[in-house]
Amino acid sequence: MDPHEEDAFQDHYAEDVAHCYGCGRLNPRGHRLKTRWEGEETVTRFTPAPFHTAIPGYVYGGLIASLVDCHGTGTAAAAAARAGGPDPASVDQPAELPRFVTASLRVDYLRPTPLGPELEVRGRATEVTPRKVVVEARVLAGGEVTARGVVVAVRMPEEMSAR
Repeated sequence: MDPHEEDAFQDHYAEDVAHCYGCGRLNPRGHRLKTRWEGEETVTRFTPAPFHTAIPGYVYGGLIASLVDCHGTGTAAAAAARAGGPDPASVDQPAELPRFVTASLRVDYLRPTPLGPELEVRGRATEVTPRKVVVEARVLAGGEVTARGVVVAVRMPEEMSAR
């Protein structure tokens, strides 16, 4: 099966915590990012719209930070689930993924990101514990790395859930 057709990690968030502007499937005005495994890395693809402009021809840095942020928390959820057993973010075993939130976000802008091409965010969990996952990510435009980031994601506190 084509990896672009598989369920994304974010498709496995509980409904009461699936409203994030960046990755919530239930937010009709959000980015609705979709993150999937590609081997040992995770990947998210997103094409900025003309209104994501910083200056003509280039993407606004806040969007890049948002992509790294939500890609990182999605990667954290999948990495934590994978560390705990079979990968529930697959079509064969749909399950609810744990929800992670950002404790720390660092983004390094390496070069201006052009507006126009599809952006690809690739990540890898470098530390996985029961409570915390550290994800290193890079943003690519046309195959060139334009930004790098590190997300420290922690399990969402119970009081944030509507359950």
